[in-house]
Amino acid sequence: MTHLVEQPRTSEARERLLRTAADIFYREGIHAVGVDRVVSEAGVTRATFYRHFPSKDDLVRAYLALEDAALRALFASAMDPDDPAANVDAIIHGIAADVEHHHTRGCPFINAAAEFPNPQHPVRLAVSAHRTWFVHTLRDVLAAAGHDDPEQLARRLVLLRDAALVGAYLDGPEITVPAFVSAAREVVTRG
Repeated sequence: MTHLVEQPRTSEARERLLRTAADIFYREGIHAVGVDRVVSEAGVTRATFYRHFPSKDDLVRAYLALEDAALRALFASAMDPDDPAANVDAIIHGIAADVEHHHTRGCPFINAAAEFPNPQHPVRLAVSAHRTWFVHTLRDVLAAAGHDDPEQLARRLVLLRDAALVGAYLDGPEITVPAFVSAAREVVTRG
């Protein structure tokens, strides 16, 4: 028997709540922002909020799902099924562009994990699911390009990405992004 996952109700108000929350959560932190602020800035009522998100944690998970979907779409759009070797370079440059232009205040998943220390909390489980997807995607791209030990190489690239996201926030992308690209290329070349 197949169980269907209930899809969230889509409405303009829900999308506005989610976009507003995503912006504020990323800029200011999740625990620092209350439901009242999200409701006010989104221009909806509390009843509308709770109709779409039974709790703030549900909104946080939806925010992380939005981030996850954006990164999956970015990866999918960068992949060339006819050139596996070029895909590795596309990933490195895609990560660099993301660090420089989209995630200038660190990784939204690392930031969320820092605010939800319990590894069994639903928010942390969403973070873990995203990171698992990320490692497996990198591993598959590296394997398709013929790299030895693609699992270990993928984990090294994840660490470099994590460091680049934090480093760009602290030191600026002009310093961090070139260092990330150089380190990532060296890791991929040397294995």
